[in-house]
Amino acid sequence: MSGLQAAARIHSCSWHEMHRQATDLAARLAARGPFTGIIAIARGGLVPAAIVARVLDIRLIETLCMASYDGIEKGPLTVLKGAPQRAGDGQGWLLIDDVADSGSTAEAARRMLPAAHYATIFVKPVGRPFVDTFIREVEQGVWIDFPWDRDPAKIG
Repeated sequence: MSGLQAAARIHSCSWHEMHRQATDLAARLAARGPFTGIIAIARGGLVPAAIVARVLDIRLIETLCMASYDGIEKGPLTVLKGAPQRAGDGQGWLLIDDVADSGSTAEAARRMLPAAHYATIFVKPVGRPFVDTFIREVEQGVWIDFPWDRDPAKIG
């Protein structure tokens, strides 16, 4: 069953909402720094990481590239590019993603970077144990429709 089929509700985010929430996330993180850099979990964490980096004046951004969804179909987690060597165990680094959903991406990221500060915009109950800072907790059955996941060719 796809993530969308299993969802009881859909929360559709606008670009404006995501910018505001990423800015709010940066404000929450400011007191926890300074940070050596940011590791954005690609793809979902790229946009929030860029905004957080701008607000916190962080210029060093790395990526951790994993895939577990093909559109809306949940599949096995695949690590496409592991954590950067320079981050070591993550001490002093900020790990950013859009959502901690099933916990599989978050758990894998935590294994690679156990000392990093993990921050997300949204968190669901199953992903919550892996996240240090978040903006909004939603029910497990809520499907979050992010603006960067929409096909521009299908927008009317």
